[in-house]
Amino acid sequence: MWATGGVHRALERGADLGCDVVQVFTRNPNQWSPKPVSPEQVEACRRVQAETGVRLFAAHDSYLINLASPAEALRKQSLAAMHDELARADLLGIEWVVTHMGAHMGEGVDRGLERLVDSLDRVVADTPKGLAKTALEVTAGQGTTLGARFEHVAAVLQQVCRAERFGVCLDTCHVHAAGYQWRGEAAYEALWAEFDSVIGLDLLKLIHANDAKRECGSRVDRHEHLGKGRIGLATFRRLVRDPRLAHVPIILETPEAETMHRVNLRLLQSMRPPRL
Repeated sequence: MWATGGVHRALERGADLGCDVVQVFTRNPNQWSPKPVSPEQVEACRRVQAETGVRLFAAHDSYLINLASPAEALRKQSLAAMHDELARADLLGIEWVVTHMGAHMGEGVDRGLERLVDSLDRVVADTPKGLAKTALEVTAGQGTTLGARFEHVAAVLQQVCRAERFGVCLDTCHVHAAGYQWRGEAAYEALWAEFDSVIGLDLLKLIHANDAKRECGSRVDRHEHLGKGRIGLATFRRLVRDPRLAHVPIILETPEAETMHRVNLRLLQSMRPPRL
């Protein structure tokens, strides 16, 4: 949800659209030095949540963060930024901070995952009493980015010292771009069977719902409006009707949020099974 005018404005916009939960950026995702969260912002968020019933469920972290970087200066900046993301989430009552798993920048997947685990352990050690948790997002796999395979995510979750502080965010466009085919009932079931076997469905905390502009396995992260891309409406209908996922919040990250979120949200809501 776009947060122009303050995070509480995103909550108001979410309520206007008919959302139950929202995801926001609590800081500019393309800058290293954010403005601090003020007491007035905290009070406004709490007030709007109480008034609307919309939960400020997740924040997406900065696009600049690379906790797997072999460049020490960049990793130091990334550690400080991730620490700040979690601190801001705690102040605002946000449950999950969604993060990309970073890029190994030529050092190889195994070394990149080792660095990522070390970085995440450092962040958690620096925030021992933090309430906000970190959701590792499955990625499209462009360049040297980590997280395009379920095995990458599982390896991190199995190695971090405080596994209870972590979960998983699945982006529908990303898994498609990464090469997971899930059009059709058999393919859909196979994807979730693999996810459960490798990672565990109990660790899925959030879904980003986006169609995909490019073909399966393209490794190109280009989101599309629901039903206008290569994934198709039938897959999203299965998603919202899947009883295994009924407890998992679904967040839209489709393009042209200010004008099209209402359209995509209504479409997604129309696919829900009728209430008895």
